[in-house]
Amino acid sequence: MKLTVFGATGGIGQEIVRQGLAAGHEVTAVVRDPARFPVTGARLDVFRSDLSDPESLREAVAGRDVVLSGLGARTRADAGVAARLTRSVLRAMEGAGTRRLLVVSAAPIGPVPPGQTVLDRAVLPIINGLYKHVYADLREMEAELAASATDWTSVRPPKLTNKRLTGRYRKAVGGNPSRGRMIGRADVAHAMLAMVDDPATVKQGVGVAY
Repeated sequence: MKLTVFGATGGIGQEIVRQGLAAGHEVTAVVRDPARFPVTGARLDVFRSDLSDPESLREAVAGRDVVLSGLGARTRADAGVAARLTRSVLRAMEGAGTRRLLVVSAAPIGPVPPGQTVLDRAVLPIINGLYKHVYADLREMEAELAASATDWTSVRPPKLTNKRLTGRYRKAVGGNPSRGRMIGRADVAHAMLAMVDDPATVKQGVGVAY
């Protein structure tokens, strides 16, 4: 397949690129600063862009089978970037006629999972309060997805870790796994690549967790 990856310098984005290359895909990594991008490979093309202009991104997505995005706030101060940058990606894809898109969101954007413990019920409101602007940004991003013509999937992990790839995790289409409290960035990338050609995940939010 021909893949384009946005947010390729981030933890999940780098993992998507590495795993995509290892699986034999042709990968275009869209980055602001190629000097900060450590991944190399014979099937890798590094495309430089600041993401502000959808027209400039059209070349990066034209003729691709799927676009995967790890774009999002890395700190609470970055809240707002997910919706704004994803909007540029959507416009570029619509202009190029590219349809399949997978993005990273967050578990709190999805429905409350079954089996919540007393601890969950006590802690989650605190987390939601601390990251309310980040989650508002992701809700706006998901609204943009829903209004678009793309065949989108929003992947919603809980707390992210740097655990090595296991390939063993749970997923819930339209929901969140019960008591799913964390997942490694490498396994989020693995899950996204596995969903690329899964019709059950199209126009759905999908929770992933250990």
